[in-house]
Amino acid sequence: MLDWLKTRLHQGIRTSPFPREGGADFPERFRGRPARDPARCEDECRPCAGRAPSAFLKTGPQGLVQLDVGACLFSPEEAAACPHGAITYTRDHRMAATSRDALVTSSGEVELVRSLEERTRKLFRRSLRLRSVVAGSCNGCEAELAALGNVVFDLARFGIQFVASPRHADGIVVTGAVNTNMRDALQRTYDAVPEPKLVIAVGACAISGGPFRGSSEVAEGVGDLLPVDLWVPGCPPHPLTVLDGLLRLLGAIESGARDRP
Repeated sequence: MLDWLKTRLHQGIRTSPFPREGGADFPERFRGRPARDPARCEDECRPCAGRAPSAFLKTGPQGLVQLDVGACLFSPEEAAACPHGAITYTRDHRMAATSRDALVTSSGEVELVRSLEERTRKLFRRSLRLRSVVAGSCNGCEAELAALGNVVFDLARFGIQFVASPRHADGIVVTGAVNTNMRDALQRTYDAVPEPKLVIAVGACAISGGPFRGSSEVAEGVGDLLPVDLWVPGCPPHPLTVLDGLLRLLGAIESGARDRP
């Protein structure tokens, strides 16, 4: 017992100070929010959209390329689709949004999550219970959601926990491309959650269909089936991207709260 206590004292505090300044420590290989440098982008770059291995690049007004952060797989091939090097990945983990349209941008800048209206925010901010629905996933997103419960991220310190039953939940977290076999289960789970309730789409597959977009076996995002309150991009999203989105939705970050909402 004494040896165990010595070890814990030697290790110190392992929990991330997020959302305090300096609370995010990413490895060198981390790819955050994509960005487009207009100085390197030609006036018309229609061919770029066709070279990307996803629906990340779109041809917007006047032929200019737009970045669909919600469809981004955060792969080197997507950035390399622009021969001029105009597309890069930043170190910014903050990219969750309140609307699907907010994830489509010409520069890569995303309008971050707006907090819930005051009555709902007061209801959820001290105790938010979520039910995970895996609707046809590779389990990458689920691994990151599971990491939220470890000692580093410690989701429970913010009053947010995952529960086993939708009847005990305040909302659902949807991951995966929502294949045809899971649509009924997803709808039943959503219906079982008491009002008022939240729907959170996590990962490129849940937001846009991911690499399976266009297949008759999957939906092009859970937004086609359910009203979504929070969109968290990534393939998979970093735990801090999820946590940042949740805390902004609950109004914890804007209010000046730090460790606890």
